[in-house]
Amino acid sequence: MTALVPPLLQIPPQIAAIGDYEAFAQDRIEPGAWAYINGGVGDEWTLRENTAAFARLPLRTRVLRPMHGASTALNLLGADLATPILIAPTAFHRLVHPDGELATVLAAGATGTAMVVSTQASIALEDIAAASAGPLWFQLYIQPDRDFTERLVRRAEAAGYGALVLTVDAPVNGMRNAEARAGFALPHGIRAVNLEGMRHPAPGPDGALLFGTPLIESVPTWQDIAWLRRLTRLPILLKGIVDPEDARRALGCGIDGLIVSNHGGRTLDGVPAAIDLLPAIAATVAKRVPLLMDGGIRRGADVLRALALGANAVLIGRPVLHALATAGALGVAHALRLLRAELELAMALTGCRTLSEIDEGCLYGRSPV
Repeated sequence: MTALVPPLLQIPPQIAAIGDYEAFAQDRIEPGAWAYINGGVGDEWTLRENTAAFARLPLRTRVLRPMHGASTALNLLGADLATPILIAPTAFHRLVHPDGELATVLAAGATGTAMVVSTQASIALEDIAAASAGPLWFQLYIQPDRDFTERLVRRAEAAGYGALVLTVDAPVNGMRNAEARAGFALPHGIRAVNLEGMRHPAPGPDGALLFGTPLIESVPTWQDIAWLRRLTRLPILLKGIVDPEDARRALGCGIDGLIVSNHGGRTLDGVPAAIDLLPAIAATVAKRVPLLMDGGIRRGADVLRALALGANAVLIGRPVLHALATAGALGVAHALRLLRAELELAMALTGCRTLSEIDEGCLYGRSPV
């Protein structure tokens, strides 16, 4: 049992924004699991920058704009979404709630939100799909066992997932010092069920740290992207693109979408905030494929900022887990509704009737409307 306090059956009146869930969640999650979920790598500079960078993008109010028929709806790779807000892939939801991903997907369906299911989910991907009432994408790591990776893809296809989100920025784990200090280990009964039966790399030679080990020798390359593209007809998005040259190369591989992400500050400390990296990738992509981003979004106004800098949509990670730990599916649905309400308010006050009207002119110091 990892929860210190059972999830609440109603939303506390003190919760007025998604950031308010964090304190409630910490009271309900075992300290080691909290360090795993909330911690970053190294000194956690990138983790802090992900949220701090949004404050450096002041919004520009515009008045007397027509708002008749205003909407936050969009179509993304064939999926009709109520808002440009998706649930990011995060591992082991049962660490924070006994129903795990089943509660999260219930909230996603109730709010018209697409959910990206992690390879490291604590519930079988087929069971999550069976409980879903909305769009689902599957987040994939290319495993050292390529045959097993192919079987994962086939399972996602058969279960009805609408796209693959291939995480490319974490071929190895970063040095998560907070997690190590807390002595985190998965509790009994919680595991990456979708990876059961996979062959793991052999241990490295005596004295080897990372280089020269079977793990590093088997990390994915651009040739694996071409292999995956041939393997499936599902749309493929690459998650973890932060360099324009990598974005350009991905487009040349026939990738269907990109996600600007520094993995929530969990792989390499010192990488700039995702929102600061977004404009250069957007300029490279030039609207040829959908462009998403994640990292540090805590307000609906942050969603607007991301769209103003070229994103089509955003993904939310840790705040979903905080809401799930606090009040289960009800908490997640409430958190998503709060973000949508704040986005609608920000759109109204910057004079944007639809998502297509959000551009750099919504921010001071950028091009005028």
